[in-house]
Amino acid sequence: MRILLTLALVLTPALPADAQQPLAAQVCSVSCDTLDPSKAQEETFPVPEKLINGRHVVLHASDKDAMAWGSIDGGTTNDAVWLDRSWDGGATWDGLLGKASIPSGWTGTRTLMYNLADPAGHRRGLIRACGDAAGVDCTAWVHTAVCAAACDGSTGPSGDNQPVPSTTLSNRRISLHIDNRGMAWGVIENGAAGDEIWLDRSWNEGASWPGGSSLGRTSVTSGSSTATRLYATADPLSKLYGGAVRACGRAVEGQNGSCTAWARPATDRPGAAADALMYSYQPHTAWWLSSWWNSAVAFTALMDYQQRTRRTDLRWIVNEVFEKDKGVFPAGEKSGDALEGNFISRAIDDTEWWGLAWIEAYDLTGDRRYLDMAVTIANYVEGYWDTGTCGGGVWWDRERTYKNAVTNGLYIRLTAALHNRLAGDTVWLQRATTAWNWFVGSGMINSSNLVNDGITGACTNNGQTVWTYNQGLAIGGALELWRATGDSALLATARRLGDAAMSSLSPGGILTESCDPGGTCDDNQKQFKGIFMRYLMDLADSTGDASYRTYAQRQADSIWQNDRDSLNRLGQRWTGGGARDWRTQASALGALVAATPAG
Repeated sequence: MRILLTLALVLTPALPADAQQPLAAQVCSVSCDTLDPSKAQEETFPVPEKLINGRHVVLHASDKDAMAWGSIDGGTTNDAVWLDRSWDGGATWDGLLGKASIPSGWTGTRTLMYNLADPAGHRRGLIRACGDAAGVDCTAWVHTAVCAAACDGSTGPSGDNQPVPSTTLSNRRISLHIDNRGMAWGVIENGAAGDEIWLDRSWNEGASWPGGSSLGRTSVTSGSSTATRLYATADPLSKLYGGAVRACGRAVEGQNGSCTAWARPATDRPGAAADALMYSYQPHTAWWLSSWWNSAVAFTALMDYQQRTRRTDLRWIVNEVFEKDKGVFPAGEKSGDALEGNFISRAIDDTEWWGLAWIEAYDLTGDRRYLDMAVTIANYVEGYWDTGTCGGGVWWDRERTYKNAVTNGLYIRLTAALHNRLAGDTVWLQRATTAWNWFVGSGMINSSNLVNDGITGACTNNGQTVWTYNQGLAIGGALELWRATGDSALLATARRLGDAAMSSLSPGGILTESCDPGGTCDDNQKQFKGIFMRYLMDLADSTGDASYRTYAQRQADSIWQNDRDSLNRLGQRWTGGGARDWRTQASALGALVAATPAG
């Protein structure tokens, strides 16, 4: 029957006008509501069809798209099908989504596709298909249980961690437990018959929890300890990450209740940081809102995490970012500058960050498309290498206003990386070597082995701020060129730069940006330290020197102990305090990954 139904739908004519207009606010995930089912990446039938007076109403789903659509077959003119979508576990719903009526002369029709969840709005939905065929009825809701490492309602935890303090209620102890897979449960101890224990689950950091309240509500039958079943804290199918849970209990006398604080799983440091970073990722637009180059760096940090730990569960974003962000965008949509395609803009350094991202994507996946994109980007940047001013160097912008450390550090790393990945190359090696020699000769590395921001119009060190990311990029460029040439002098320079950062940029042993103490770091500067740690990790791996690994571990320990809340949000100052947003999260993730042994 289902095969015949699918074939019949292929013959369905264009949908009437009433099916073209969504009846609720449009939701976007991987795609936006009202996608044509012909574009679905797969077709499954997750719940039984509903038979209404001989008509077959079927819910179709594509888990790859995180979308669903409905169909009706075996019907007559004006029979109709639509979707209901609920954001509170089925208690209420937006109805008549994509409503389509069977045209004259046909026996079936279908709706357009609608999203199962709203990652940007941090909402998890349920969908069912409904039909009107001389009577109205609906299929069951789809995906009522969340499934990650295990599904909601499972048993048998793997490990036991208590991420937040327990709460007490009339001599009862109520505690939240999360296992090593991110599955959560609640426990009430010293309870009385009639007491209850349950979990609340929120997809928006505890602001609300529709559809996630009273999960696993369990009654106490004696004074012994009573636990709920296990519930997931992430929903990969719905592209929902960073879910928060709390344990709640009710005492039989007085109808009193109490809950723990909200928490996210925190058994694996880099995994916990990556999960919280993914909370802010926008699947539809494939970036983190408001910052173009910062998104490239956050994306690279997530790929470093996957490469380091051999995790594959977030691999899906690589192709998504590539396909959705490689196009042309007007100024103001994703960057203050117009994006001209292939990640290119007037900001040369912004373009280079994306070049390094695609190098890492190639290393992670082996997909040649990403390496080819890095070549395209590097060829564009090469056009701004200019020997007419100060004897060389890449300009910071298309207007050719400034030659600085970040643009040239990125160029050295990028060109040397291309040589190391392109068989038989000589051109990129020559460019990398020339750029390194110019950089060292420019004077931007001062007598203390610290990298100042750039050079003056008179081609001398401008004495401006030593930013940690410039220090890191100099280390990274030297190391990649050392791998290309075997020149031990390059490795020695990388070590001097690393040692200088550990001694001069790390009061009390903790890496500190110059803007950290005053809390004045802007959105760009919030990510600098994580970039440094990426290349310190490379230095530690390249040399095997325990001092670099010890330093990296010290940063990770301070972040985890002093700069983390119960939702695993990580801040600007690694000694504690300061701003917290996705940029500081990505930066701290870089430090946690640097302290993680390679998988």
